[in-house]
Amino acid sequence: MAEPIARDFLTLPEGLPIPEDDGAARHLAGRRLPDLALPATDGAKVNLAELAGRTVIYVYPRTGRPGEPLPEGWDAIPGARGCTPQSCGFRDHFEALKALGVARVYGLSTQDTAYQREAAERLHLPFAILSDADLRLTRALDLPTFTVAGMTLLKRMAWVVDAAVITKVFYPVFPPDRNAAEVVAWLWGQRGAEA
Repeated sequence: MAEPIARDFLTLPEGLPIPEDDGAARHLAGRRLPDLALPATDGAKVNLAELAGRTVIYVYPRTGRPGEPLPEGWDAIPGARGCTPQSCGFRDHFEALKALGVARVYGLSTQDTAYQREAAERLHLPFAILSDADLRLTRALDLPTFTVAGMTLLKRMAWVVDAAVITKVFYPVFPPDRNAAEVVAWLWGQRGAEA
């Protein structure tokens, strides 16, 4: 039986399974980002090892396209559904993140740049999405993944990166539409702790 065609990617269906912390991201805090240049939806190549200042990178499995079917069993995979709401959350909190000292925001998935560009334009994202379609970053950092319909996809998370070092990891992320607000709240708390 074919999976239903998703018509509304902005609304999360009720009853989605909640991802559990499987420990697959515990090794990331304190890791330096590797010397890799990833293609971005704005046409740039972003070398992660050269990121200065503070960056927020949110990681997601894959965005869907209106009118196209979801991978079979998508909504039954804990943490899979919600890439569009997560992206829109970072879009909607973009100014708040900048006000908290974030120099740049990036999305990251294993989809190719052309696919990502359609989503970035459709969602009016004020930041670029990075592609790890060849899985170089995924392998270099041993990022948590899952496989569906022959695709290797990243498990959802978000990182605060300072001078190319991951200083905070949000994992697992649920619900995804609140991830950006969670990052903003953490940054506010850090600001208070530094005062």
